[in-house]
Amino acid sequence: MSAGTQVHANLTEEQVREISGNLDEPEWLLATRLEALEALDDLDMPDVIRTPGRDWTNFHELDFESLVDPLNAAENKDQVGPEDVDVLPWAEAVDEHEALLEEHFGSIVDPQENYLTALSTALFSTGTVIYVPEGVDAEDVTIRTEQNSRSLFNYTLVVTEESSSVTILERQATGEDSEPRAGDEQYYSGIVEVAAGENSYVQYGSLQNLSEDAYNFTVKRGVTDTYATIDWIEGNIGTQLTKTEVSTELNGDSSETQIVGAFYGHNDQHFDLDVKVWHRAEHTTADLVTRGVTDDVARSVYEGVQDVGQDAWDTSSYQRENTLMLSDESEADASPKLIINNHDTEASHSATVGQIDAEDLLYMTSRGVDPRSARNMLVEGFFVPVLEEVDVDELRDDLEDLIAARLRKRA
Repeated sequence: MSAGTQVHANLTEEQVREISGNLDEPEWLLATRLEALEALDDLDMPDVIRTPGRDWTNFHELDFESLVDPLNAAENKDQVGPEDVDVLPWAEAVDEHEALLEEHFGSIVDPQENYLTALSTALFSTGTVIYVPEGVDAEDVTIRTEQNSRSLFNYTLVVTEESSSVTILERQATGEDSEPRAGDEQYYSGIVEVAAGENSYVQYGSLQNLSEDAYNFTVKRGVTDTYATIDWIEGNIGTQLTKTEVSTELNGDSSETQIVGAFYGHNDQHFDLDVKVWHRAEHTTADLVTRGVTDDVARSVYEGVQDVGQDAWDTSSYQRENTLMLSDESEADASPKLIINNHDTEASHSATVGQIDAEDLLYMTSRGVDPRSARNMLVEGFFVPVLEEVDVDELRDDLEDLIAARLRKRA
């Protein structure tokens, strides 16, 4: 089925020009938007994870014509960072760093990679640019977005110069004064590009807790220069459907990445999680670790890909994914993959899907712990190996609190 059938009548060139004009964007950026708009007719939906006999996620069923309202974006946004780092709203970044944007915008995530990246490129009206100069060590960069409109398209660019570092914490939630009434569906789209310069370090933590009436599409992708490191942390708690990719292209010799993920699905939530690393240079290292829970009739599907190129000598690449199902009606599937084109590689991958160990539960209840508390303790313990990998205290605490709150609500 062609994505072209999804192009909606309420999306026009005049709207895209108005969005770009409101942000005072240069002609080259408007042209990129208009090209993305024009390409929608010919682009497909993003690849979805398939297991034998089944497509887990179907974006073709979404009614984009009613979900997307491009000129009525509303949000509350905080963008904060230390003085020696530029943490700029998109309109200010366009004014102050046009050359930087022209070099990097759309260089990591192709605006026309698929239908949804093109839609986001054409329509994004909010965003953040984080620029870390050479030699600067920056902590406590925070971006908080509260969506208050039916649709919101967000773009983030991170550029680090040589021997710099930055720690970023991003949160997405639905605002309490959100315009749509309870039960009204919403759409959130976010694209993140990270360009990590030589010997620089980027840690990007993200916590998504949008309304369970929302649909969420995000791509977070980074590229590394020599000796650079990009570490991703992603927590997914909210939405009725999330399709997310977190990935790193290790293009510089001796560069590294870690991708840590945690999710908790209940009710009828659906998580489609795509984790990738491309080893393209010598002496590169990757560690991918994800843990999640499904409950009620929630569904999760995970695909992790470690792709080792021909020139990626002396590669180390590891992947682990574990899903815990708390109900017989919930579903989970995991598909870890190794693609190895260089024999000088040390790599492994594993995935497990299962339920709480009955013997563990029996052991705890036989020692006076009530069944509900015992189950909750075991679930919280299940997440510990992932939480231990989260260096950002605030993000780890937030994730622990949200997991504990969801367990308390469970019948």
